Amino acid sequence: MHESVDHFAMLKAELASIVRRERLFPGNRFTTGHEALDATLGGGLMRGRMHELFAAEADDGASATGLAAMLMLRASGPGAPIFWLRTDEAERRGGRIHGPGLAELGGDPDALVLGLAPDARTLLKSAADAARCPGLKALVVECWGKCPALDLTASRRLVLAAEQSGVTLFLLRLDAEPVPSAADTRWAISAAPSQALEAKAPGAPMFEIELLRRRAGPSGMRWRLEWNRDRLIFREPTLPGAMAPLPSSRPASPGNRGTAELRLSA
Repeated sequence: MHESVDHFAMLKAELASIVRRERLFPGNRFTTGHEALDATLGGGLMRGRMHELFAAEADDGASATGLAAMLMLRASGPGAPIFWLRTDEAERRGGRIHGPGLAELGGDPDALVLGLAPDARTLLKSAADAARCPGLKALVVECWGKCPALDLTASRRLVLAAEQSGVTLFLLRLDAEPVPSAADTRWAISAAPSQALEAKAPGAPMFEIELLRRRAGPSGMRWRLEWNRDRLIFREPTLPGAMAPLPSSRPASPGNRGTAELRLSA
């Protein structure tokens, strides 16, 4: 009988915690803009959760990185800080984040805050600290390779921090294979051919995404997404031959003007 009472008390405490989180973060999802994808996810991706993004193939690293930036912009909204954490290894292997490239996606290079960590353990510690900051809406944590420090315990620590603050965390895994984690969703990202604009100008970024795992629903579905930089949303791909408006011009200064870079230490 005593065991049943303890279990009931724990259940009440958990329900109370859920109610408190709903009151603190009433808008607990953000839409991607892609109707079929949002419908499958029950209204969009959960806020205050961790979402894992994997490159489907080795050559898809740039696509996975671009999609992480777009989801960050979508979750944060215009003008919000873009907080990105990565290791020195990621900087060497993936290159520096390009300010004008971010502007071409619809972001503001001046809003980018880049944190560099000497190793994975420092990265994960800094990520947990950042995920506890309710002033942030979202952050990207970029981790290369197997990353032994990112075990199930470490992922649970990140998820707990995100749940308590409401910060949405995108864990970008490059040159890595999926392992057990506490992520709410897990995705495989690959590039897809875009639809050319008038005069054969390059079209909008296009992706193939696969839902590898979802904690609260089915997985295994695939979608093709096209990014609209003017509205900061994903959409169904433009039909071949359809007229698509050229994106409004936005001046982008050379280099990484305005990007704040932080050196993280253990």
